Amino acid sequence: MLEIVSYRNPFKLILGILLTSSCICLQVEPVKADDSLQAKRDQMIRLIEQDVLETSAYLKRSSLDRRVLEAMARVPRHEFVPTDLVDRAYLNRPLPIGHGQTISQPYIVAIMTDLLDLKPQHKVLEIGTGSGYQAAVLAALETRVWSIEIIEPLGQQAKTRLQRLGFDSVEVRIGDGYYGWPEHAPFDAIIVTAAANHIPPPLVKQLAVGGKMIIPVGSRFSTQELILITRVNEDELVTRLVLPVRFVPLTGGH
Repeated sequence: MLEIVSYRNPFKLILGILLTSSCICLQVEPVKADDSLQAKRDQMIRLIEQDVLETSAYLKRSSLDRRVLEAMARVPRHEFVPTDLVDRAYLNRPLPIGHGQTISQPYIVAIMTDLLDLKPQHKVLEIGTGSGYQAAVLAALETRVWSIEIIEPLGQQAKTRLQRLGFDSVEVRIGDGYYGWPEHAPFDAIIVTAAANHIPPPLVKQLAVGGKMIIPVGSRFSTQELILITRVNEDELVTRLVLPVRFVPLTGGH
């Protein structure tokens, strides 16, 4: 597993979801929260706030919406990691979840969520369910979430986990997220948690007027850029490069 770049230096590349050589299916079991985990969760929020300050030149903001941080403070990240990694669940770094995938670094989850400018009852499409953690954070903001996972065991585990934890506004399906979920379009926001080598046209088509999409774009072995796309009207999109990242690749037959 690659080591994460320290955010203490804002001029280094920001690493998002890191590649991992492990392809072992790791089972995630419920873990009871306690005071020590709450303290670690609070520390995670402080580290996110510090990293936002240190990368404010990229983000064009020095703080995040308090609603986003409060949502992340409520979501039990330790429920979304393998049991042998529970003691590391609230570190500000990605962790392996099996099948060569990771749960994203909390800082990356926070900024991607914040950049979408979500409001209660917004319809959100997530591409890449993974452990279900990002979907849970979105749901904690009172949005309705449709999430697609191409790796069936991960998708099924995430669906069961989200239901058990009470995130009833999240619907998960197994499939190729490149093509989106047209029967529920248009979406107020679209979040892609794997790097594509181009912006998928089907996703752009499913973005509502005024809606925003956040997506990492680039290949596995080159610099990727986190891109924010805003649909101004039916015929006009505005794109903004946010910051350099490194995500696992978007997979599928395209």
